[in-house]
Amino acid sequence: MSEFKFGFVALLGPPNSGKSTLMNHYLGQKVAIVSPKPQTTRNRISGILSDDDSQVVFLDTPGIHRMRGKMNRFLLETAWDALSSSDVIVVLFDAAFFASKPHLMEQELAPLVKPVNGSGRPVYVAVNKIDKVKDKAMLLPVMEKAQAMWPDAEFFPISARKGDGADVLLDKIKAALPEGAPMFPDDQISTVPMRFMAAEVIREKLFMSLQQELPYSTAVEIEFWNEDPEKNLVNIGAIIYTTKSNHKGMIIGKGGQNLKKIGIKARTEIEEMLEQKVMLELWVKVREGWTEDVGFLRSIGLGE
Repeated sequence: MSEFKFGFVALLGPPNSGKSTLMNHYLGQKVAIVSPKPQTTRNRISGILSDDDSQVVFLDTPGIHRMRGKMNRFLLETAWDALSSSDVIVVLFDAAFFASKPHLMEQELAPLVKPVNGSGRPVYVAVNKIDKVKDKAMLLPVMEKAQAMWPDAEFFPISARKGDGADVLLDKIKAALPEGAPMFPDDQISTVPMRFMAAEVIREKLFMSLQQELPYSTAVEIEFWNEDPEKNLVNIGAIIYTTKSNHKGMIIGKGGQNLKKIGIKARTEIEEMLEQKVMLELWVKVREGWTEDVGFLRSIGLGE
């Protein structure tokens, strides 16, 4: 009889490489928010996959990038902390993007090369979004460059969105985990609290409703969370922060319509998540320079 496996798996990669999508695929439900816009994930978010012979704790991380500023420094620290606390490393990158722009590959992936190679941990490289590459021959130079960067890694062409190749990668991950007893109940799928997940849902709907760079100047904080067991109801109040007064108007929209749409979509998803009725109130406030305010960044869970 084989021994039970338990361990932590760091999901690392550039922004928009599909880390959250892959984790959500393995869990069979959404734990991390997903957006076509890069830098959606800001915190290290764990997803727990339990089965008969293993428990895998995935650490979804912010995208590795070269941007500056206090918030971006916190994002990078979160990703590197996940690497240091993991048993297995999975590097993901967008193969479709690099197949069309191979000249950017070394530049974009360079920050990951030395830390991953020097980690001393098993490394698997997920060459993601292959479903978006019609001419598969275009993947060959991408694979060759990636293999030169991580010569000791194993490579897996996958589509996290469709699940293609993901099961083969998961089998390898499980085989590489150390033996150990499970740390969490088998029905727990994440370590993040429901308040945090609710804030993330609101932020996702906010991201999807806004254009260009505006989402990156926004943050969501749960102001209150009051449960009424008799009515099977949760009253939630959340503040959307932005850095500029003109952005506030864009978030609210004409006649409050955009904020209303954000609230309806967020409330529907939070109700599904909590399996309860939800009353959701949203406010928009201007907080200039919040991305450089260390105290505020820590208050919304960054840099911990």
